Amino acid sequence: MFKRRALLAVPALAPLAAPALAQAEWPNKPVRVLIGFAAGGIMDGLTRLACDQLSRRLGQAFVVEARSGAGGSIGAEALARSAADGYTISTVAMNTAIINKMVMPSVPFDVWKDFSFITSMWDLPNALVVPAQHVPARNAADFVTWARARPNGIAFGSPGIGTTVHLMGTYFCNQTGIDGQHVPFRGGAPLVTAMLTNDVQMALDNLGTYTGMIEQGSIRPLAIAMAERWPTLPDVPTMAEAGFPNFDRSPWHFWAGPAGMPAEIVDRISREVRDIFQDPALQQRAIQIGARLRSSTPAELEARLRSEEPIWQEMVRISGASAG
Repeated sequence: MFKRRALLAVPALAPLAAPALAQAEWPNKPVRVLIGFAAGGIMDGLTRLACDQLSRRLGQAFVVEARSGAGGSIGAEALARSAADGYTISTVAMNTAIINKMVMPSVPFDVWKDFSFITSMWDLPNALVVPAQHVPARNAADFVTWARARPNGIAFGSPGIGTTVHLMGTYFCNQTGIDGQHVPFRGGAPLVTAMLTNDVQMALDNLGTYTGMIEQGSIRPLAIAMAERWPTLPDVPTMAEAGFPNFDRSPWHFWAGPAGMPAEIVDRISREVRDIFQDPALQQRAIQIGARLRSSTPAELEARLRSEEPIWQEMVRISGASAG
């Protein structure tokens, strides 16, 4: 009787074991890693750096696929509509996740409903930069004094309305009493050109965009918008050190999957990334690209997004940013 009952119990247990077995075997085919911006940029380079390491560790290809457009929203929508089986994840920009919906009400995804949070990935330092030939100030306080004294104020640039560069520039002018006119451009390259020709006098922009010109001396960094100094520019103070607290805000990226992604796979990827990012050589490569590696647990990632949402909401309110 005992043997008969045991045999009868086996078929009932088998369906429950199958999904767990499938998840335990993950990955058994290539994993797509979407990015919401064009190939060849810093997000693409850093994503490939992480994917190469994961491919070596897990024995399956992690294939990067660009889905650019609408400030990253096209890629985020593609992620939200993907199967939640662990074979599609995405590098998502913080501003795509929480700022885009404030500026563009028609964004076709909801970060809180449509994503499975996996891990933070890296921070990108913003810096207060000025054209060395046209702005005499050599520190942030002197720049504020110089800018306030200009009869018609200054122009500050950004690579687009609603970007962190736009919001930070507006906030800086608002908090320091500078009469600043925002000038949006179609990306970072034309903004750099405008700075060199003195069409704009300031940007609180991604440091990596200006590295070559800083080395040449045509662009002068006055302060770093992070909590710590940047390793390749040890003599440049943070905004707080320069006398401007509450400016330790820079863009950052994270990994997410579609809502409903198996928790075992989410945790596996998060653990693998956290382990990979402990490598000092990899950390140094990221710094050379222009980023600081910063992994996290899924819960830590969600908490960080929720804590920053009201901060950027206030910056959007101050800027009046709207894309319709």
